[in-house]
Amino acid sequence: MIRFLARGIAILLVLLAGAATWFYTPDLPRAKLEATYLRHPGDLVWINDTHLHLRDEGPPAAPAIILLHGLGSSLHTFDGWAAALSARYRVIRFDLPGAGLSGPDPDSLYTNERSIALLCAVLDRLELESATLAGNSIGGRLAWRFAAVHPDRVDRLILIAPDGYASPGFSYGTAPELPLMLNLIRCFLPRWALRPSIAAAYGDPARLSEPVLERYHALLLASGNRKAMLDRMRHTVLVDPRPLLRRIPVPVLLMWGEKDAMIPVANARDYLAELPDAPLVVLPGLGHVPQEEAPAESLVPVIEFLDG
Repeated sequence: MIRFLARGIAILLVLLAGAATWFYTPDLPRAKLEATYLRHPGDLVWINDTHLHLRDEGPPAAPAIILLHGLGSSLHTFDGWAAALSARYRVIRFDLPGAGLSGPDPDSLYTNERSIALLCAVLDRLELESATLAGNSIGGRLAWRFAAVHPDRVDRLILIAPDGYASPGFSYGTAPELPLMLNLIRCFLPRWALRPSIAAAYGDPARLSEPVLERYHALLLASGNRKAMLDRMRHTVLVDPRPLLRRIPVPVLLMWGEKDAMIPVANARDYLAELPDAPLVVLPGLGHVPQEEAPAESLVPVIEFLDG
């Protein structure tokens, strides 16, 4: 019996070792990623001791708009918007530290305060007194938090399914506890395993193209990015947004995909309670990343808001 059991355990260990080898997903060299996803070497800049991937497009003297992406994403999620907006606006977007082609935060610190200080430094580096901020998900939370703290540096706000309110079962003022299994992504993240997570951000998963999925996967495999994403999640300590939202004096546009499964459109009621003058645009059939899923369609209300 003991011999049979030992043989069974040995076979199981061999199978587990084989599976670990099969699904092990190493980092990709940054040089290889830059060859594919970096437009120009000058788009890599040092700001606040962080190596940032930053794109600055459009007429330099035009009104500026800064586009802020969400967790696990990159500045590329706004490719469609940037191409259209840069004809009339100075369009600025950057990969948050530890995302896309930006290097990790030098202190592995990903708090709201750290992000707000970085955004201030970006404005200073580009010699901008103020700009319109447009943010999706966590980028939306960064945008409205920044506007509440530095209202003089924000012209308008465009919040695309913004993060910020605690979900049921979560509380303010405490760091989230991540499932231990989630740490496995640091070693194991095959592309097929990532697909369901990215497809869930789309109202119509069929719109998720292979090149876009490949981009998400490749950039998550940049050295340090998987750890940085986990650290950013651990450092996300939400505060009651209501007092902060009430301090925002600038015009605000709220946008939501009707089929957003990550931050449902019902959450818009919370924002409208504190921002009663903000128009809400609900985009039929779209999900959590409407700027990526349907850039032309989702940009229409943005242009109307900016021109208003």
